[in-house]
Amino acid sequence: MPRPRVFVTRRMAQEALDLLATELDVEVWPDDHAPPRDVLLKKTGECVALLTTVEDRIDEAVLAAGHGALKVVANCAVGFDNFDIQAATRLGVALSNTPGVLTKTTADLAFALILATARQVVQGDRDVRAGRWKSWHPFAYTGPDIHGATLGIIGLGQIGLEVARRAMGFEMTVLYYDPVRRPEAEETYGLTFCPDIPSALKEADFVSLHVPLTPDTRHMMGRDYLKLMKPTAILVNTARGAIVDHQALYEALRDGVIAGAGLDVTEPEPILPDHPLLTLPNVVVTPHVGSASLQTRREMALLAARNILAALNGREMPTCLNPEVLDGS
Repeated sequence: MPRPRVFVTRRMAQEALDLLATELDVEVWPDDHAPPRDVLLKKTGECVALLTTVEDRIDEAVLAAGHGALKVVANCAVGFDNFDIQAATRLGVALSNTPGVLTKTTADLAFALILATARQVVQGDRDVRAGRWKSWHPFAYTGPDIHGATLGIIGLGQIGLEVARRAMGFEMTVLYYDPVRRPEAEETYGLTFCPDIPSALKEADFVSLHVPLTPDTRHMMGRDYLKLMKPTAILVNTARGAIVDHQALYEALRDGVIAGAGLDVTEPEPILPDHPLLTLPNVVVTPHVGSASLQTRREMALLAARNILAALNGREMPTCLNPEVLDGS
């Protein structure tokens, strides 16, 4: 009798695939790009589980293609805006993500973008390679100091808190806005709570975004919010690209409304090579590598695999997004 099958939409850490293979027939999509829509629909109809990435849109059509046999979809990512959670719950499919294991690694990248953008690391590297650096000059490649500056964190979840902890090493003043106030974090790390986003934007020299992508946060950082920032301020986004209105950001950077931006996420992804943002010298763009350390990507894949096996065996999933599917409520 054939074993139940799981379709893995990208090559993952071998340890995770081996773990799945202890109980399941594992099929891995061999391409470096997302499987086409028709392939995803077909494979879903053959499987009890999917192991996906943020590029795989798991909507009601995909979930329904499981014909009731699909039991679990595990996202190898902390974000889950590619999931239709309501449809999955209605159809009895458990969903999971991978919070926690990528927190510190993503915070490292957020701070790397703060440093790289402020100190013009990327632009300087480009100029050296292109032979444009001809001599040392007192005003060449100058930017703001990070140490002693004010950092505004929008969204003090796990990653936002880790960014705040890193800021302590640079003797920064840290402000934060979050719908839920965190008195313990304020006391432990000396953070200052802002009652709303504008309060943080007006005071910060650097603004780091750490909110989920929802209908309320889509294009949240648009013209109105960007105008509240200091003209010397730098915006960093390691959350989701669509939180920022890219046209408004381009205009703000072009016109000197703000000084710079460091983006690990864009809209769309990948960002098109002719996007106007890429014509500006005061923007650093990385290819969604917030969690891209070997250890972290391994741990993410293993957590996704454990979620799948737990769901299929009736055990509590380590990180379930819709536990009501499992408890029958």
